Amino acid sequence: MKKIIPILFFLFIGFLLFYFGLPVINYGFLGFPFVLLILTFFYILISTGLAISPKTKQLIVTTKPQKFLFFIVLILLVYMVVFPLLTSLPMFRSDSYQKLIGKVANGEKISNHIAPISIDEIRVVDEDLAHLLGEKVLGSQPALGSQVELGEFCIQKVNNDLYWVAPLLHSGFFKWMNNQQGTAGYVMVSATNERNVKLVQNVDGNPIKIKYQPEAYFQSNIERLLYFNGYSTVGLADFTFEIDDKGIPFWVVTKYEKKIGFGGNEAVGVVLVNAQTGEIKEHSIASTPKWVDRIQPIRFIEEQLNDWGKYVHGYWNFSNANKLQITEGLTLVYGDDNKSYWYTGLTSVGKDESAVGFVLVDTRTKETTFYKQGGATEYAAQSSAQGKVQEKGYQASLPIPYNINNIPTYVMTLKDKGGLVKMFAMVAISDYTIVGVGNTMREALTSFKNVYNMADNRINPSSVSNKKLLTSVITRIHNDVKNGNSFYYFKVKDYPNIFVGSSQISSQLPITLIGDTVKISFDIDLEEVIDVSSFENVNLKNK
Repeated sequence: MKKIIPILFFLFIGFLLFYFGLPVINYGFLGFPFVLLILTFFYILISTGLAISPKTKQLIVTTKPQKFLFFIVLILLVYMVVFPLLTSLPMFRSDSYQKLIGKVANGEKISNHIAPISIDEIRVVDEDLAHLLGEKVLGSQPALGSQVELGEFCIQKVNNDLYWVAPLLHSGFFKWMNNQQGTAGYVMVSATNERNVKLVQNVDGNPIKIKYQPEAYFQSNIERLLYFNGYSTVGLADFTFEIDDKGIPFWVVTKYEKKIGFGGNEAVGVVLVNAQTGEIKEHSIASTPKWVDRIQPIRFIEEQLNDWGKYVHGYWNFSNANKLQITEGLTLVYGDDNKSYWYTGLTSVGKDESAVGFVLVDTRTKETTFYKQGGATEYAAQSSAQGKVQEKGYQASLPIPYNINNIPTYVMTLKDKGGLVKMFAMVAISDYTIVGVGNTMREALTSFKNVYNMADNRINPSSVSNKKLLTSVITRIHNDVKNGNSFYYFKVKDYPNIFVGSSQISSQLPITLIGDTVKISFDIDLEEVIDVSSFENVNLKNK
């Protein structure tokens, strides 16, 4: 009986280490050998007989551990220390790390890849603001807010509309004990309209209960559910919460392998877990449903892009020749093909303000395109926008790249200290001195176009081809004063859109009347109200 108790205790400790540690049982992962090392040390401890010497009254060892246990410890230490150094150290495998991102194609213009967009579709809500708005809607229901908390927001397209989506999670062990059926729903915040915030608790009349989640315990924990259902031998990462086009909640989990010894994480597929039922479905990258926006974890792509730029001339490159590094991290954007991409600027090592190019990485397939064109980093664009309103002390959100009239443009919000949006800003990627700000997106767009046109298109001369010249007759005209600035809205004969311009464009606008013949130029875009680039009243010229 005395011999059985230590063995049972040893097995119990082993069970706890596996149940709570969830070590990946596969080559290249250190969790499993680490657990074995702990168990071996523990077994040595309990197998060592200890007693107090009657002569010296000191603790002595009466039974020495078996020698094979020390060989096991030595083997495990070699596996955990020596093997990773020999098989994974960039010093020896720099070429493998540099090529892990795959083939990097060269793109002509990033504006050709980023879709032209209406200002109504521009993202004005970032993750921080989405969380603030989500907390507000959750706080409006005290009974619910005291039981749950908001999870991490994930941006995604739902039926072609862009939303931030976050699950409701258990706020503690006792809250989980009282509600093991699951938390009641998720929060959706429109990325283009901060007033569109909703708590979703039913889909097609059926209540939502998110039972499986990272904040749950025991078998309701999403990681443990997968581990004990056939995924103990594979790497799993990036547990993101997404909903399909019907609104059904899922956990999208990236399945990955080690490609360079103990390093080189490479996504090979996804595992979809129904957050309500726990149903598990595995997909290759090619067969993953289209509603899944991202397969490639942001951490993997950051590491691979940095390795691609860092080891361009191998590991021993003390002069930093041709070395590149990503700028402010990665941003999820959508291209003209309606696919999602990780976007980042690339800058030379040691350079902070200007980028030598920009990269788009398909968030599903990892197809990578490098646009080798100079421009501002995200940080430089933020600083430029903040400098425009420095007396207000506003902070710029993370810039999102858009195609504004064939001009690659960073768009961002300017927020007060409370995190609320107060103004909007646009900064030309190619020249961060071209800045437009406004209290509305329309004002920011008008300001940006005015500044850009006054710069004689020095940053993008080819954009002139996107302009249209028109001679017509004024059928309606009216002025509107916004924030001390006068804007003149007018319509012309045989053209459907409304035009707008300020006296900065032409001093003839304030004295133009219905029936006057005018010559205007403007950018062809998706807006219902179009800003004019130039304005000439022919009647005034002839008098």
